[in-house]
Amino acid sequence: MTWHEDHTVRLTRGERAADRMRNVMGSWPFVGGFVLFMALWAIANTVLPGWDVYPFILLNLFLSMLAGLQGAILLIAAKRQDAVAAALARHDYETNIAAKTDIETLLEINRNQMQLIAELHALLIEREADAPRERPIGTCGMSRQNDSLRGTRGNVSPDPRVAHQ
Repeated sequence: MTWHEDHTVRLTRGERAADRMRNVMGSWPFVGGFVLFMALWAIANTVLPGWDVYPFILLNLFLSMLAGLQGAILLIAAKRQDAVAAALARHDYETNIAAKTDIETLLEINRNQMQLIAELHALLIEREADAPRERPIGTCGMSRQNDSLRGTRGNVSPDPRVAHQ
């Protein structure tokens, strides 16, 4: 279960309601619907003499109550969002601490490997200094050895029928 799923499960009914109401009240459809409702209220009470005449005192009372409730609901939702942000920051901090520990461990392993490589390099240099020099096959020194085995020096023909100088 992820952190977000775990946190969502622990929400109270009031916190869930505040989140839903915040999402609805903070949307363009709500704003459009509310403007339409107020326009219909004004038209209905102007054209048809009704219960709330021109200064629309009852509508003002409803708007004031709605504003008070919306403020409280938005504060509840904002408070919950702050708690979510704080929990996420804590989770990020713990992740960073774990990553730092892993990086330090990897750096220590890297330092040990570099030390081993340096020791191996020193051993190779020491071994090369102590070992006798051998000439690889196919170098000039090897062909001189072949010449001396045949008893000739200089030009050697690959054809045995050709006389040597």
